[in-house]
Amino acid sequence: MFDFLIQWLENGGIGLAALLIIVGFVLLIFSADWLVDGASGLAKHYGVSNLVIGLTVVAFGTSMPEFVVNMVAAMDHNTEIAITNILGSNAINTFVILGMTALIYPISSQPNCRKFDIPWSLLAGILVFLFATYTRPVSVTWGNWGAFSFQRGFITKIGGTVFLLCFILFLWHSIHFAKQGSEEGEDIKIMRLPKALVLIIIGLLGLIVGGEVIVKSATHLAHDLGVNDAIIGLTVVALGTSLPELATSCVAAAKHNCDLALGNVIGSNIFNIFFILGVSAMITPLPIYCGLWLDSLMVGLSALMVMLFVYCNREHKITRWHGALMLIVYAAYLTYRLTNL
Repeated sequence: MFDFLIQWLENGGIGLAALLIIVGFVLLIFSADWLVDGASGLAKHYGVSNLVIGLTVVAFGTSMPEFVVNMVAAMDHNTEIAITNILGSNAINTFVILGMTALIYPISSQPNCRKFDIPWSLLAGILVFLFATYTRPVSVTWGNWGAFSFQRGFITKIGGTVFLLCFILFLWHSIHFAKQGSEEGEDIKIMRLPKALVLIIIGLLGLIVGGEVIVKSATHLAHDLGVNDAIIGLTVVALGTSLPELATSCVAAAKHNCDLALGNVIGSNIFNIFFILGVSAMITPLPIYCGLWLDSLMVGLSALMVMLFVYCNREHKITRWHGALMLIVYAAYLTYRLTNL
């Protein structure tokens, strides 16, 4: 799809590739908003509660940039971008977004986030590290699904299945816990059916086009710069897909209204690994690349640091010095990765 982009990129060089990446990210962000608005309005039209819409449609929509980029990369067999987009986004979400937010204003943690979300984000980091670095050849036949297998250095169908099962459990718990506290979430207005369908269609088309543009442009940019796709995925692509969360969290912190910032970031990280990476692995095996062990280790470390921070003070907050430490750790990690290509 969109193979004409390759010819454009070959003629335009680095400058055109960088411009198209920016255009792709803008298209992704706006299209995700249109899709969420249309899908939320449609769900409300058919009587779905605000709570369920918020925990499913809205939560899914906020991770659509990562999801679309990964689906396009997986179908194009560009597995390095598929996995580094997720690992890079999670590292940026935690180290950079939470770090900058905490520097502006300390971040409070909700009880459910401490008891359930943060431990599950740590589990997600541990699982992706284990599946990526310590798997051994095993073959299992399961009905019509065919052969599931562990292969050393691959996240394959069985790994994707484990991730998706974890996601289902996480989603069930989130809905169950939310219903115990409140029957209604954020107010969502009913939208007329034609308008909702138009927004959904435009949003989906925009996401598909934006994802194709980003993956092909990022791949071309990596080749022109002489670096591997993993570095572009960890930096340019991951940062671009995390921009909405970064902007939202910083604005909320500036207004001293960042109580939900931690839960939103941790929830996004869990969604990225358990759902997006799980689906990606089901489409095509995700092989190892140089530096994968460190990237996956950093994802686990970020969750561990958050857990230690919120449990090691009476207020259960991520303070300003915690935020500064997180930014320093990420800067050291990124410097190491860029100087050891």
